[in-house]
Amino acid sequence: MINISEKIQLKEISVTDSESLFILMKEVYPAAYSHFWEDFGDWYVDSQYSKENIEKELLEENAQYYFVLFKNEIIGNFRIIWDKKLAGFEEKKCVKLHRVYLHSKTHGNGIGKRLLSWLEKEAEKKQYELIWLDAMNEQPQAFEFYKKLGYQYHSHCFLDFELLHDNVRKMSQLYKKLT
Repeated sequence: MINISEKIQLKEISVTDSESLFILMKEVYPAAYSHFWEDFGDWYVDSQYSKENIEKELLEENAQYYFVLFKNEIIGNFRIIWDKKLAGFEEKKCVKLHRVYLHSKTHGNGIGKRLLSWLEKEAEKKQYELIWLDAMNEQPQAFEFYKKLGYQYHSHCFLDFELLHDNVRKMSQLYKKLT
């Protein structure tokens, strides 16, 4: 267990947690993204949070996958991949924030900000120079959140998931240089 603050902890996810993670994401993901999908996000959660995919992601080299706890309750997930390069910054030591999903009932408690602050400190300790992530363009509150924390636009791509509505396919890479 990693203590981020008095009320926020990270608990490492293991293969035996795959069902708990799936159940959590069946609740968390649709609240934020169901309107992006023809099937309200069922395919995404079913594929990305299947036991097989979780096992694959847990085996990925340099990846760390956590449950986020707030006041001792699991309220989200947080996945980082160390040494994941961002195009155009190949000479930099980079870490990717791959996933951060928090239950909507906990929004406004500073949890996301604390998690990213913790990640920055960990990255700096390990002498990383850059943190990057992908963000959905159609989630303006996320862009504003990252912008306030010093993240900048780098590039974008378009997701090709079949059930995703065409107008929400754009995803941008954002990055922050560390001191």
